[in-house]
Formats: sequence, structure tokens, C-alpha cells
Amino acid sequence: MSSVCLSMEGGAAASTPAALPYYVAFSQLLGLTLVAMTGAWLGLYRGGIAWESDLQFNAHPLCMVIGLVFLQGDALLVYRVFRNEAKRTTKVLHGLLHVFALVIALVGLVAVFDYHRKKGYTDLYSLHSWCGILVFVLYLVQWLAGFSFFLFPGAPFSLRSRYRPQHIFFGATIFLLSVGTALLGLKEALLFSLGDKYSAFEPEGVLANVLGLLLACFGGAVLYILTRADWKRPSQAEEQALSMDFKTLTEGDSPGSQ
Repeated sequence: MSSVCLSMEGGAAASTPAALPYYVAFSQLLGLTLVAMTGAWLGLYRGGIAWESDLQFNAHPLCMVIGLVFLQGDALLVYRVFRNEAKRTTKVLHGLLHVFALVIALVGLVAVFDYHRKKGYTDLYSLHSWCGILVFVLYLVQWLAGFSFFLFPGAPFSLRSRYRPQHIFFGATIFLLSVGTALLGLKEALLFSLGDKYSAFEPEGVLANVLGLLLACFGGAVLYILTRADWKRPSQAEEQALSMDFKTLTEGDSPGSQ
């Protein structure tokens, strides 16, 4: 009980690794630059964004970069950044960021399908589109599973413990697939618009190549932070006590239930 009180009062708060804030700040600098450069690319070379016009398609790459790359990456970093806050608060923030990412990505999907319908273009024929649908479906399933196991009350503690490694693995895998799919889409867009001029170092091609490098660097920075075992959020005494209480309640392990 005393260790729980110390944790709640901040006396046993886990220290933040010295290098972690710098890596997180660097990842955010990369992510924000990535979003800004995507907007610059669309504004300078693609005419900007307007829903009810030929520019509707441009909402697709911007929404996907914001949702399935930047916000998804930030959602994964929540448990590294918020190390001493209440676990449930951290869970809710993690889930909300994923919801925002899903909604923005859905807008991006609607934009491209609606644009293709208006133009009479064929849907879902390219590798980029196949990967994109796979990523979105996996992301939605991952969110629903995470909500059911970790936020919705009633999931047995033992089941949560068994599912947690799969949730972590698929979270990182889907993020990697999202970055790879964005790179495929960027290359596809350049080949469609520039054709043979792409090899002549057109300014748009150079800018888009830098954008691709930013995508890869942001993905790498996020994954590096996630895979550092010594940067994981430590279990707090309060969380351990609550976990044991929850296990007792849901699995009937209390002495009185024997």
C-alpha cells in the first residue's frame, strides 16, 4: 500500500532517460516537416486541394501522410512520452490519436475513390492501392481489437496479457506498411505526372524524392524509439496493484471465491 501511495504522490516517479526527449523531439521535427513538405508539393506542383474539382485527388496523399504516417507514429510514441501519467489516461490518448488517424485516412480514401468515379478511372489495380486497402483494414481491425481488450471493460486479465505482444507487433508492422505504401504512392504519382522527365531531375521530382527520404527517416526514428527496451514505460506500483485487483475480480482468484 505504501508503494502505491508513493507512486500516486510522485515520490516513485520513473525518471526519463536522458536521450529520450531529444529523439522524440527529432521525430516530431521530421514528422511536421514531412506534413509541411507534402502540403508544399501539392501546392506548388499539383494546384492545391479543392474537394469539388479535379484537385480532389490531392486530398488523398495529404490525408494519408497526416493520418496513417504522422498521427499513427505519434500514437505509438504515447507510451514512451507519458511515462508517469495514469495508465488509463495514456490508453485513452493512445486510442484517440488512432481514431483521429483513422478518420483522416478515411477522408483520404473517400477522396481518391470519389475522384476515380467522377473520372471513370479503374480502382484497385495497382500495388499501391492493394497495399493501401490492406493497411487501412488492418489498422481498423487493430484499433477494434485494442479497444476491446484494453479500453472496453470485461476482457479477462490473462487474455489481455496474452494479446499484448501481438498488439505491439502488429502496431509496429502496420506502421511500417503505412510508410512503405506511402512511398509506393509517391513513386506512382511521380511516374504518372513526370514520365520520362523524372530522370531529368525535374524540380518536382527532386522535391518528392526529399519527401520520400523524410517518410523513411520519420518511420525509422519512430521505430528506433519503440525498439529501445530501456526506453519502455516502466510499470508503476499503482498499475501493478490495480492489475492484480483486476485479475482477482475477473478470474475469481480471491480466497473468498474458493
